Amino acid sequence: MKTLVVCSGGLDSVSLAYKVAAGHKLAGLLSFDYGQRHSKELGFAALCAERLSVPHRIIDIREIGSGLSGSALTDNVDVPDGHYAEDTMKVTVVPNRNAIFLAIAFGFAAARRADTVATAVHGGDHFIYPDCRPAFTEAFQMMQDRALDGYANIRLYAPYVNLTKADIVDDGARHGTPFAETWSCYKGGERHCGRCGTCVERREAFHLSGHPDPTDYEDADFWLDALRRRSV
Repeated sequence: MKTLVVCSGGLDSVSLAYKVAAGHKLAGLLSFDYGQRHSKELGFAALCAERLSVPHRIIDIREIGSGLSGSALTDNVDVPDGHYAEDTMKVTVVPNRNAIFLAIAFGFAAARRADTVATAVHGGDHFIYPDCRPAFTEAFQMMQDRALDGYANIRLYAPYVNLTKADIVDDGARHGTPFAETWSCYKGGERHCGRCGTCVERREAFHLSGHPDPTDYEDADFWLDALRRRSV
């Protein structure tokens, strides 16, 4: 299958790109600049495309992102510390983000005669992100079948949708993903903060999978406190 991967530059989507490159024809990577405070992730997506020797395109939708106010990722709102599953993490929701990304990606795929669009949504995102759940991916596929009826037949490939972050680390390791060259932290500093939901989830995933974590965190031990607070 000729597959276009939606790649943020994070651990999940870079692992997906390596997975696709091993089993499909990787048509290229598509990334989105929506004004996210952690836009440095886009540089890691570009690095992934360079390593895999495929085209990479960054779509500028900052004007759209500026209208999606109220999120800690696009607005003047602090990114909370803690585990992803905590209610406080709902402030990181960007409404319709994946729906917007995928609608654009399907259009690009149809124009380029690709067969598949791949997205790295996963089970750990189900707590707070409605457009990462199986019901969303199934409904989106149905919508695209209608939108492209008679023009293109493109499948949505979401192999991680029911898997954990630790499962993704396992899969990424199998396919040679360079984890050190991925970016997760929502705060977008020079180093991974180690305290935000994505950092805690990343740190926990490496621990659960048994694979060494090459990430340089400002606070490498905070994840243990976050897990303890969650279990109380």
